[in-house]
Amino acid sequence: MRREEMAQAARALGIEQVWLGFTDSGLPEGDPMPPLPFGSFATLPLEQSAAPLVRLIRRFRPHVITTYDESGGYPHPDHIMTHRVSIEAYEAAGDASRYPGLGEPWQPQKLYYDRAFNPGRFRAIHEALLEAGFESPYGERLARWEDESERPDWLTQHTVTTQVPVGDYLEARDEALRAHRTQVEPHGFFFATPNDFLRRIWPYDDYVLVDSRWTLSAPEYDLFEGIPRT
Repeated sequence: MRREEMAQAARALGIEQVWLGFTDSGLPEGDPMPPLPFGSFATLPLEQSAAPLVRLIRRFRPHVITTYDESGGYPHPDHIMTHRVSIEAYEAAGDASRYPGLGEPWQPQKLYYDRAFNPGRFRAIHEALLEAGFESPYGERLARWEDESERPDWLTQHTVTTQVPVGDYLEARDEALRAHRTQVEPHGFFFATPNDFLRRIWPYDDYVLVDSRWTLSAPEYDLFEGIPRT
């Protein structure tokens, strides 16, 4: 089912997607937390789990890599492992002495953290909805985030450096997200604000520039900003 969902999402976005061959770790719940399934992605040694991504980077030769921050965006074990693997592969793919036999070295030029849960974005949309006379679905969430005693540990305070205009692509983005119907409620939180409203208030995807081989200054509006066009 997950493979069928991903294929549908890839068609909606017009992208190529590659499976790296790992088993979902799941999101453990309970007190104490149960152990993760044996052999699942988050339980593997870092070099073992990073090797397929190093191979893919050396084959595809991307200039830019985006990933989760150290919290995983939210603390799903596989999201956190994705962060670790992405950092390892970003640093190692261009080094011929590391991961030998996985292709010719290739060094990506820029690394970003996705900032999907940017509190500033949710605050701007929340206030605009209230001002327009609509009910906001974000009030309770924002109250928790702004209360130090209730703020989740995973809500790290990275400063957004890069805002990519995506207003023309919101319908395709929604179609891709809804394709993951075992993971996302098709009429739930992520679709609570009409796209025409988003295009007016916050038509961006937010990112944090973590590393660049080029000297840059914020704000940016293009993940490829500063990279020579060759």
